[in-house]
Amino acid sequence: MSAPSGSVPLGDLAGVTLDELRARAGLQTRVDRKYVVPVAVAEALVAALHDRLGDGLRVLRVDGRERFGYASVYLDTPDLTCFRGAARRRRRRFKVRARTYLDSGACFVEVKTRGPRGTTVKTRLPYDADPSAPLTGAATAFVAGVLDAATVPAPADPLTPALVTRYARRTFLLTGPTPSRVTVDTGLTWAGTGTVAPSHAALRLDGLAVVETKTGSTPSAADRLLWRHGHRPVRLSKYGTGMAVLDPRLPCTPWRPVLDRHVAPALVPAG
Repeated sequence: MSAPSGSVPLGDLAGVTLDELRARAGLQTRVDRKYVVPVAVAEALVAALHDRLGDGLRVLRVDGRERFGYASVYLDTPDLTCFRGAARRRRRRFKVRARTYLDSGACFVEVKTRGPRGTTVKTRLPYDADPSAPLTGAATAFVAGVLDAATVPAPADPLTPALVTRYARRTFLLTGPTPSRVTVDTGLTWAGTGTVAPSHAALRLDGLAVVETKTGSTPSAADRLLWRHGHRPVRLSKYGTGMAVLDPRLPCTPWRPVLDRHVAPALVPAG
């Protein structure tokens, strides 16, 4: 994809506040589509959306910032219940992470489950404990309650940190009759905690962006632009793919195409 005017400076885009973004396109139940593309393609996508939508494309802006650091600690059982559920595409799989918004310091425990017709349901709880430590009793009870409500069997063993991801994110709102969100993540880094992958292992995805569209049932303008230029959604789990990258002994069938085509050629040691 190429944009006739090149990339658009984010300062030229209309802004949206976090409260407005949540009100208009919170999408806690949604369809997620993920694309792995060169950073230049992600920039061209933003420019093309701006050309098409004008002020209908807005960038999340908080205190003058438009790019935000994220760190997520993914938790799993010793036998990797969450990872193996995703690797084997189990219908009642789930994912648990402690996500920290590095610019504000805010942290949440988030639980992702599967809704009807392949939708993703995210439920979260503010968290003020150490995200790199095992969950507190209150957070464990929260996770159990979410899983019970979703009729997902709770794991028999405790959840402990398994993988850490870091990246920088820009978030865009596409306004219209059915508002949607687009996120562009760059500098994605995976690091083991020592539970499964070695704690010293840290790898970065160099030169590539992970673009995610978060919509209702209807594909967004971003999806249609990417499709028009030959970019198709891929199966990419930041947790599942990261674990498979750091420990090649693990099963990785759902992510093998994206690992072979996109991820493996772009991996470099994280500095």
